[in-house]
Amino acid sequence: MIELRPYDSLGGANHGWLDAKHHFAFAGYHDPARMGWGALRVWNDDTIQANTGFPPHSHADMEIITYVRDGAISHQDNLGNRGRTEAGDVQVMSAGSGIQHAEYNLEAQTTRIFQIWIIPDQRGGAPTWGAKPFPKGDRAGRFVVLASGIEGDEDTLPIRADARVLGLTLAAGESAEYVFGDNRYGYLVPAKGVVEVDGLRVQARDGAAIRDQASIRVTALEDAELVLVDTAP
Repeated sequence: MIELRPYDSLGGANHGWLDAKHHFAFAGYHDPARMGWGALRVWNDDTIQANTGFPPHSHADMEIITYVRDGAISHQDNLGNRGRTEAGDVQVMSAGSGIQHAEYNLEAQTTRIFQIWIIPDQRGGAPTWGAKPFPKGDRAGRFVVLASGIEGDEDTLPIRADARVLGLTLAAGESAEYVFGDNRYGYLVPAKGVVEVDGLRVQARDGAAIRDQASIRVTALEDAELVLVDTAP
């Protein structure tokens, strides 16, 4: 089963400095039919204006993965971590027993991110933060694991959940296949471009909710950049 969730159907709010679209219920957007997808709880499509951002705030017991689509995001937290993550790269925060952080767009241009929250397998634990570059050329024509809590996944950012976050870039006309394990949930969003997922047309920033599928085949109708989450129920 693949359910299309068009971008125009997403919830969200425009705060001026932040234009946020929510694939799942979040903040002031409540939809009992979209409370999550397996262990995937949040997928926010955020557009952040230059020299603005999220002031210090707290999180606990959540794996928070930030995929930068355009621009860059700067992170700082109460553990002393600081970092700047550029377009195409990824940062991960395991909130664990609790962490306070801030995220700012300190650039002269607009920053666009996907922020993905996954429910961890266990509560508590020491909070951590990390970031890693993922050159888009390395994932040309193939899915590359960006963050994972699945044994055997190497050279990724670690998360504390039975899930993985993957990236893929395709040139127009190219295809790639992804094979799921048993009883898995998938959620795919093109950051850019238009694709077909098993023949279903998915526009940029639409969501495709996948369940009870042994595999999917993604074909680019134009140059495309995609993010996929594969998670346990």
